[in-house]
Amino acid sequence: MRPMRLDLAGFTVFRAPTTIDFTDADFFALVGPTGSGKSTVLDAICFALYGTVPRWGGTRGLANALAPSATEARVRLVFESAGDRYVVTRVVRRDSRGNVKTAGAGLQLMPPGFDPAKLDTGLSPDDLGEVLAGTAAEMDGAVRAAVGLPYEQFTSCVLLPQGQFADFLHARPATRQQILVNLLGLGVYEQVREKAANRAGQAEAKFEVVDQALAGLTDIDDATLDDVSARVDRMRELATAVTAAVPERDAARTAAREAGAALAALDADLTVLDAVRAPAGVAEVARAVATARTDADEATTAVGLAEEREEKLRGELAAAGDESALRLLLRAYDDRAGLTGEAETVRATVTAAQAGHAAAAAELAQAQAAAELAEADLAAAFRAHEQAKATDQAVALRVPLQDGATCPVCEQTVTRVPAVPTGSAVPAAVAAGKAARAASDAAKAAVDSRDSAARDRERELVAARLRQEQLDARMAALHAQLADAAEPEELHRALAEHGRLRQELTESATAVRAGREAARRARAAVDAAQERLRTSWRSFDATRDGLARLGPPVTDREDLAAAWAALTDWATAEVSRQRAERADRVAAVTAAEAQVTAVEERVGGLLEEAGVPATDDPVRAAAVALERAEAELRELTRRREQAGELREQRATYEREAQVARALAGHLRANNFERWLLAEALDLLVDGASTILRELSGDQYDLVHDKGEFFVVDHHDAGLRRGVRTLSGGETFQASLALALALAEQLAGMSTTAASLESIVLDEGFGTLDTATLDTVAATLENLAARGDRMVGVVTHVPALAERIPVRFEVRKDAQSARVERTGR
Repeated sequence: MRPMRLDLAGFTVFRAPTTIDFTDADFFALVGPTGSGKSTVLDAICFALYGTVPRWGGTRGLANALAPSATEARVRLVFESAGDRYVVTRVVRRDSRGNVKTAGAGLQLMPPGFDPAKLDTGLSPDDLGEVLAGTAAEMDGAVRAAVGLPYEQFTSCVLLPQGQFADFLHARPATRQQILVNLLGLGVYEQVREKAANRAGQAEAKFEVVDQALAGLTDIDDATLDDVSARVDRMRELATAVTAAVPERDAARTAAREAGAALAALDADLTVLDAVRAPAGVAEVARAVATARTDADEATTAVGLAEEREEKLRGELAAAGDESALRLLLRAYDDRAGLTGEAETVRATVTAAQAGHAAAAAELAQAQAAAELAEADLAAAFRAHEQAKATDQAVALRVPLQDGATCPVCEQTVTRVPAVPTGSAVPAAVAAGKAARAASDAAKAAVDSRDSAARDRERELVAARLRQEQLDARMAALHAQLADAAEPEELHRALAEHGRLRQELTESATAVRAGREAARRARAAVDAAQERLRTSWRSFDATRDGLARLGPPVTDREDLAAAWAALTDWATAEVSRQRAERADRVAAVTAAEAQVTAVEERVGGLLEEAGVPATDDPVRAAAVALERAEAELRELTRRREQAGELREQRATYEREAQVARALAGHLRANNFERWLLAEALDLLVDGASTILRELSGDQYDLVHDKGEFFVVDHHDAGLRRGVRTLSGGETFQASLALALALAEQLAGMSTTAASLESIVLDEGFGTLDTATLDTVAATLENLAARGDRMVGVVTHVPALAERIPVRFEVRKDAQSARVERTGR
């Protein structure tokens, strides 16, 4: 697996969207301060592929993927593996209850030559290639198939995280063996063994099936073949004989059918001729038509007479004048008589209204003069009162006061009002003013009353005059209307004549309607009688048409009874003639049927002799018997050929089963695979030992015994001890040696997609001394220089970082971590 591009958004410290392009970074370093997020880049690669990170402690640490306060994290990785290019995506979200779950996961096989830079153009997921996994549940198998390694082995051989750098070194032999099996693709030999065993089982099963099939193929000897061949010959002879007899049988059947048909036709003609009978009442039908026509003519004549009288009355009524005009003149006479009396009454009313109006006007004038005098007296009293007040103001103030009232001057309550002094003019002036005010008010009230009465009399006078004008106009109109009119007695006589004519016209119209209804019924009776006559003729025609093939006589179309009589007489004569011919036709039918029976008995004998059941179709029966015999011969021939083929297959399956069983035995895991693993482990340890000697200054060699790793300490007389006794720095050197050896030695031996195309080291290089660090750097440079794999390190050691051509500097501020590429 070789990473090419990594996109992050909301993932741990990378809150802001971040892209890291590894496309041409064959040898790179992730550098930056402690805690800046260098290891997080490797975590993102591991999370995109496997959904977890070593330092999370399993998939339950999924919440660690989210940046603080973020609700969604997205990671997308484009990588190559075994020549194919893939894109893997994972999305996690926090729901409203704070739970973090995987919201999306997918793996797609990208088209050949796809440029990852196109991801920045906003391509849809459908443009990224074939979908290998679309859910989180499908990811494990799909990623393992693409990368070639499960999660545990990926983090032991490709991406070596902090704290787990020595996992491969300290792994159990069984675990280490399984890693090597995956890396080297040795599982293919187990698959071959299983397929060989399956093929052997399949061959043995087919062998048994062929044996059973051979056991079921009986009666295929030469004697059976001769018997079947002879039967085919006999059936062919039968088919030939039956085919030759069939035309004779068919001719006899045709003759019998024709004789029978002639007899049946004769009998049918006799039945039809015997049934010819004239319907009852044929003569009455023609007479009914004549009677109905006479009644219809009489009804039509009556209607004509009634219509003439009605038309005459209408002319007389029109000549008598307009009845409505006569009635209007009589109504005018009545209206004029009634309005004459009313006019006299209205004139008297007008005269009375005029007199009342004049009297009311006089009274109003008198009241107005009295009111003017009272108003003058009131003004004089007011002046006298004012003079008295001027002379004695104290008394003027005292007069209106009462005991318990408030003084208008000092605003004190007056307990008792003092008496008015004798001889004061103020009381008399006050009394005179009150009397003058009362007289003035009474005079004004009288004026108002007289004015209202005068107005009422005026309205009565106007209404009376208006009614008089209306009556005069109406009387003038009536006089004009009746100026040239006849007298009322003459008008009444004219109206009486109108009534008489209208009554007679009504009676005449009733007579016309009754006559028309009688004429309609008469015409309906004619139509019904004619329809009965036509029905009778149709019955006659149907009977005669049924006899047309026998040549009935021509009939008179004017007399239905005569036509039926001629037809029945002819039918009676024909019955006598045809009954004389029937005996000859019966004899012909009997002779034809005897010929058919003789031919059928001869054909039946042929079938019985051949052992074939008799049927209505002997040709078909003979053909079926021949086909069955030939089919039996073909089946026997096929079974004999099948037996030969089965014997050949049996020998083939027996050989295949023997070869497959032998191959499965040779490829058992305790044989071939164990030998291959031992060879691979030898190569791995030899390569790691060479690197370890360089890293340790020729102090240590690495060896293995029964799957366990040991070191040989040349500074301690070649003492061999377990790798778990090494110090921290020595363990790092040994682990690095193994990791580099895995990448260097075993990549060329792998036969599957689990090739180690990259190795990324995330470990504390700061614990190494200068010489060892130089050796490690040189080793990594040599490994990267080969160009067949990507080499990456995570370090904060400047001396090491400066020797690596491509550096990704990771920095973090208060909001997000960021990555910047430097170097070549």
